[in-house]
Order: sequence, then structure tokens, then C-alpha cells
Amino acid sequence: MTVAEESVRPHHTLWGDAWIRLRRNKLAITGGVIIILIALMTIIYPFFSRYDFASQDLDAILQGPSAEHWMGTDELGRDVFTRLVYGAQTSLSVGIFTQIIVLAIGLPIGAFAGATGGMTDNIIMRFVDVVYAFPDLLLIILLRAILGGSIYMIFFAIGLVSWVNIARLVRGQILSLKQRDFVTAARVFGGSSGYITTRHLLPNSLGPVIVAVTFNIPRAIFAEAALAYIGIGVKPPTPSWGAMIRDGNNVIFAAPHLVLFPAIAIGILMLSFTFLGDGLRDALDPRLRR
Repeated sequence: MTVAEESVRPHHTLWGDAWIRLRRNKLAITGGVIIILIALMTIIYPFFSRYDFASQDLDAILQGPSAEHWMGTDELGRDVFTRLVYGAQTSLSVGIFTQIIVLAIGLPIGAFAGATGGMTDNIIMRFVDVVYAFPDLLLIILLRAILGGSIYMIFFAIGLVSWVNIARLVRGQILSLKQRDFVTAARVFGGSSGYITTRHLLPNSLGPVIVAVTFNIPRAIFAEAALAYIGIGVKPPTPSWGAMIRDGNNVIFAAPHLVLFPAIAIGILMLSFTFLGDGLRDALDPRLRR
């Protein structure tokens, strides 16, 4: 490429290049579209649904898929598709709001530890290691028993367990970026530690954090489904995909659709976030920048 051609070639920021690479990743775009469609369906469908997720029809118990009930009915005559849509509300809410809690806890702790260094960093990270050593599901069950079974307490319990990975990731990014020339220049020009952390270190750490959050969402969704399956998730009659699978498992041979449809829904949503996370990881990798 000649100097003239190089001079007229459009230059993009890191985020502009990332968006261009993400658009070329068909699986990532497909995953993102599926997530958006599911989210829109959970918002729009309740306004047009003929059924309520808790309404029972004892004359339509354990019916298979039909024109009237697209995914059949359960053991109480409730419309499975309607409950599936409301279950998607629960799963997406858990996935997204737990990550807000994770960021609210893990981001400042990791940034403070990495920026401060020394003994303070060592003490904070030993505490993080202690929290990390506990089995996630066991700690969530313990917190759920202490905090109660409302959906908000489940958000908090899952978020309170999951922040350690973000904290360790942010700390590692901060420690790496502290050695870069632009940080040294900011320090030479009189920038305080807090200013450098908030204006230079944290913004340049966002790429890996965004990828990690995207991957953590399906983990939170699976954790909520696992809690619901063992009977300590959201309280009935609020639909949950894990609870639907648990209830359907009792009549799986008579009505396999009660297990099949929510299991497929969990798989599709988790795969969609995984594909999107893979795409974001590749798109935000500076080594792939051209």
C-alpha cells in the first residue's frame, strides 16, 4: 500500500473497529438478534396474550401443542407458551440485574486493589480468594436461605457470589495498564491516582469486562434455573424455566413437551449469549485490529 493510499484509508477508533468486526461474525449477530427478539417478546406478548400465566383450565390438563395452545398445557391446565414467555422475563431479569450488582461490587474493588497495589492489594485479593474458594451454588443457596426467596433477593444472592471474577479481571487489567506510556505521561503531568484510574485505566479495561459480563449472563440464568429446579428459586406462581422443567419431569412420559420446550428455551438463550460473548471477545481484541 502506498503512502497516498494509506493517507486516504479511513481510520477507526477501537470501538469502531470492534463494531465492524462484530458485524462480520454471523454467529454473534445471530445470537444478538435472538436475544433482542426474546426481550421484545417478553415486553409485547403480555399485552396481546389470551391467557394469564397463572390462570388454570381444569378441562385442558396436559394437552399437547395445538392451535389454541401452541406449546400445550401443563398439569394445571396453564398455557405453556405464556408461562414460557413470562419465564423468559425472569431469566433475562436475573441475567442482567445480577451483572449490574456484579459490576457495582467487583469493578470498584478490582480497580482500587490494582491502582493501590502493595499491602492493600494483597489484603483485598486474599479476601477475594476466600470468597472464590466457596462453591457458587452452595453459597447462593446459603444466601437465599438467609435473605429470603423473593426474586430481588435471588438477584442479590447470585450477584454477591459472582463479583469475584470481575474484580480479579479488572485488577489484572489495571496492573497491566499501569505500566503503559500514556499512564506514565498522565502521572508526569500531575494526574492524581484517582484521576488516572477513572479517566485512563478503567476506560481502557472495559473491553475484557464487557466480554466477561456477556459470558456471566448465561451463567446467572443457569444458576437461577438450577435453584428453581431444586425448589428454592422464585416463588410460585411466578414462572421460571427451571421450575417448569421440574414440574414437567413428574409427568415427562405423559407430557414430554413440558420438559422439552423450557429446556430448549434455556439452551437457545444461553447459546445466544455465548455466541455474542465469543463475537465480542474477538471484536474487542486489539491484536486483531487492522
